[in-house]
Amino acid sequence: MAPLAEIITIDDPDDPRLTDYTGLTDVELRRRREPAEGLFIAEGEKVVRRALQAGYGMRSMLLTPKWADVMRDVIDASDAPVYVVSPDLAERVTGYHVHRGALASMRRSPLPDAAGLLRTARRIAVMEAVNDHTNIGAIFRSAAALGMDAVLLSPDCADPLYRRSVKVSMGAVFSVPYARLESWPQDLETLRSAGFRVLALTPDEKAVPLEEAAPHRMDRVALMLGAEGTGLSAKALRAADEWVRIPMAHGVDSLNVGAAAAVAFYAVAAGRAQD
Repeated sequence: MAPLAEIITIDDPDDPRLTDYTGLTDVELRRRREPAEGLFIAEGEKVVRRALQAGYGMRSMLLTPKWADVMRDVIDASDAPVYVVSPDLAERVTGYHVHRGALASMRRSPLPDAAGLLRTARRIAVMEAVNDHTNIGAIFRSAAALGMDAVLLSPDCADPLYRRSVKVSMGAVFSVPYARLESWPQDLETLRSAGFRVLALTPDEKAVPLEEAAPHRMDRVALMLGAEGTGLSAKALRAADEWVRIPMAHGVDSLNVGAAAAVAFYAVAAGRAQD
C-alpha cells in the first residue's frame, strides 16, 4: 500500500511546523541553518520532482491550494507531511512571493570524497571561491547539459544546494556529482595523481586559446574557474598545468563566469552531451 502523506492546512505564519521555510531570503541565516540541520529547499514543481528522482528524502512540503492538486502524485507517493497555506501566508513565512507555489524541504546526503569521484570521471569542473549562488547554479546547469562528469569545489565556494543555486540550475545540481576539497590548492595534486591535466581558465593574454589547447583530445581534463570579477587567484594559476582562454572580439575583455563556463565546457567535452 502506498504511503499516505498527512495534509495539513495552516493559517498561522508562526506555526513551528513551518520552521524549515522561514526567512528564505535571509542568505546568511540559511547558509548557517541548512547545512547544520541537514536540509535544503527545492522550489518549483520540476525541481522538487528532480530532487526526488535523484534520491533525496523529503522532510515536508509547503504548497498553496492550487499546487496541492498539481503535486497530488508526489503527495500520494510520500509519507512526509504536506502543509497547505494561502499565497499570502507563504509570502509572510518565506519572505518573498512564492509564485511557483511549491516548496519542499529535502534531506541532504553525505558528499562523496573527491578521490572517489575521480576514479570514473574524465571531464571535471573545478570552482575556486565562486560565491554567487546564481553563478553556481548556471555553472552546474551547463556542466550537466554539456557532458561534464563531476564538479569539485574549493573550501570557500558557495553551497550548490542553496535555494537560488538549485532554482537557477533547474535541478542540475542533483544530476552532476560534486565534492568539496579540504585544502586549496594543495588538493589539486589529487587530480594529477589520477591522471588529470589541470587547465586554468583566464582572460590573461599569455593563456593559450582553447581551440589551440584542444582539451577535447586530452584523456583526462580538469577545468578551473574563478569567481566573478576577480577570477582565479595567483596560487590557483600557479598550480595549473596550463592557462587557457576564450578568444574575445569587439574589445570585450571577459565573460560572466557562467557564460564562460558554458563555452569552455563545450570545448572540453567536445560533443559528449550527445553520447
